[in-house]
Amino acid sequence: MASQGTKRKHYHVLSDSSKEPPLTENTIIEQTKDIMTRVDEKIQGIKNEDETKNELHSYIVEAISKMNKNNSNKKIIGILGESGQGKSSLLNAILEKRNLLPSGCFGACTAVLTQIEANLTDSNYTADIEVIPKENWESHLKNLFALSTESDEENKNLTNDTREKITALYGENAEKRTFEDLKNDDKFAEITNHLSSSNASDFARQLQHYIQYSPGAVSGGWYWPLVKCVTIKIPDCHELLEHITLVDLPGTGDCNKIRDEMWKSKLRDCSSVWILSDMSRAVTSKDTWEILKYCTKDIMQAGECRDIHFICTKSDNIEPEEYNSVLGDKIPEDDEDLTTKCILHRNDQAKKTILKTFENSHIKKEMDIKVFTVSSKAFFQHKLGLKADDTEIPKLRDVLKNMNKRINKDLNRGCVAEAEAVISLIQSKTIAETEVHNVLERSLEKALEKLDCQFDMLRRMLSQRLSNGVEKSKLSCRDAEEIISPYLPHGHGGFHKILQALCINGGRHRSKAWNTVLDLNECLTKHMYENIDVVFSSIFPTSAKTGLSVQELIDKFTIISSDSAHSLSPMLNFIKAQEEKQKKTLKEEVVNRKKKIYTSIQETIKTAMAPHYEEAAQETGEGSMKRRQTKLLDAIDTLKSLMFENAKQEVLKQSDELMDYIKKNLEDVLKTSIQHSFAQRRKITLLDVSSEVEMLKRLSVQLSDQD
Repeated sequence: MASQGTKRKHYHVLSDSSKEPPLTENTIIEQTKDIMTRVDEKIQGIKNEDETKNELHSYIVEAISKMNKNNSNKKIIGILGESGQGKSSLLNAILEKRNLLPSGCFGACTAVLTQIEANLTDSNYTADIEVIPKENWESHLKNLFALSTESDEENKNLTNDTREKITALYGENAEKRTFEDLKNDDKFAEITNHLSSSNASDFARQLQHYIQYSPGAVSGGWYWPLVKCVTIKIPDCHELLEHITLVDLPGTGDCNKIRDEMWKSKLRDCSSVWILSDMSRAVTSKDTWEILKYCTKDIMQAGECRDIHFICTKSDNIEPEEYNSVLGDKIPEDDEDLTTKCILHRNDQAKKTILKTFENSHIKKEMDIKVFTVSSKAFFQHKLGLKADDTEIPKLRDVLKNMNKRINKDLNRGCVAEAEAVISLIQSKTIAETEVHNVLERSLEKALEKLDCQFDMLRRMLSQRLSNGVEKSKLSCRDAEEIISPYLPHGHGGFHKILQALCINGGRHRSKAWNTVLDLNECLTKHMYENIDVVFSSIFPTSAKTGLSVQELIDKFTIISSDSAHSLSPMLNFIKAQEEKQKKTLKEEVVNRKKKIYTSIQETIKTAMAPHYEEAAQETGEGSMKRRQTKLLDAIDTLKSLMFENAKQEVLKQSDELMDYIKKNLEDVLKTSIQHSFAQRRKITLLDVSSEVEMLKRLSVQLSDQD
């Protein structure tokens, strides 16, 4: 009785909403749940209508379960930048947790992918540790030993990598131990997969062993070489991260194949990317722009990124007199605020220069670009002379808050709309609309036929561009010789080890000595991607409307005409809601599948070349480099007549599967919705849900008024 009294109080507030303050979004959702629960109680009170009761009950249960926002898919923001650019400090400032994430991480630890989310369950700091499979570490360890046997320049870097990892994990002089000895030293058994603490400092001390490289630590027990991913959950940051995950992505991946593939996969899931660069090098740093160039395809054609935030860090790191001396219009040096004014002036110039760099780029045409100049240090240390707003940390916090609010509002609107639709289904049960039933079925048939023709047109466009790419790839695949057998000027020794590492890692190797990433698979697929990129971006754009995109065709699909005489029927409200819900689900599926479609070209080539990489990697001894080169070049000559055609067919196959999936799902869901709508009016005794319908309409209006 008490709970019913509470519900009546809620309904009273709704019935006189003009005299009450606006309801919060959480209150609106809670009242929507109350209304749905009340309707479900009415349904359960119906006798001898088991089949109908169960159907309506299932709709209500599904609608209520979707109001649990904790189960929603989180939006991912990827944070890119080389070590030393201030990523940890920036995240600490944004979270207002000064020493939470260890700063100054460098070396191989940048390969540890770190995710940051809100802890929505309690007030503890927690971390879930995901490690690489033990057999993968043993294979990687074996390769490290194999690549560290000679004294050339490239090998020195490989040896340093090996020493960093082995010493951190196994302790001092571990690099002198044998592979078999280290293999039997089971460090996996020591790892704690879940960390938790109510104290931020204690948590940070536990965490550092899994994500931080400490060059002074020679006692072992630093587990980052074994870590694949760390997911950190922070309390008291609902308004920032309730629906968002921040992902600290290593700059350009890691030679460990497992982590590199995870890095690329996570990057493709980012809806926004933040690129960090030290202010002193933001405009001129080749590394920063190389990261962006390297990632472009993964965040656009193979991803879902909608905006890029270019973040210049350490804006307070300036010598004011030196900076002022090169200005045409100098700031008076006796000005007490010289440092602050120089910082703000440089910030403004950096923003203009970086935006100008993007002005004519294809990236600018497809996504939103913003530039921020931040000082994490000054955000915490107010004595440095910068106001909090000047550090631009509050601006980035607002970016997260606003994004979080938009996601929350979209979820809430969907919840209320679905509740209205379910109640409309119940309300429509007594309306005799057999004619509408026939009209809707004919409309569905015509809409599917039209969609099929549109999809067929897109397939022909894609097929033509793929065919062009296949022919050019067959003629030009010897471009790969520049990677396999490059001209080696003085000072670029050690290529035999680079080539061995490339073969071991499936066709890709990042050379620290040469400061470049060598990717043979990417080279082989270059012409196919060049030929399909424009068309692919039209069919599967990141955000812009092209008039040809699959998402737009789904948006336009409908079986209910707005000028129909029956368009206001309560029954059609349910069908329309089911249509919109399915279209939203399908558009999300399109985004997920388009990534696989685009990357299938390189995956097909990589799979075809895999056994030849393995075979070439086995070559040892005198003349091994020449034999590797010959094996790889011969393999490409042998495979080229088929592997590019296979790549084309795989793209078309996956595209066809997606389009068939869209048509079948629309057909199945809408046919079922039509049948359920008309079945209810013949099966169920009249229920009075008019008051609930009115309440939901008022809640929907209040939600819209909050924009």
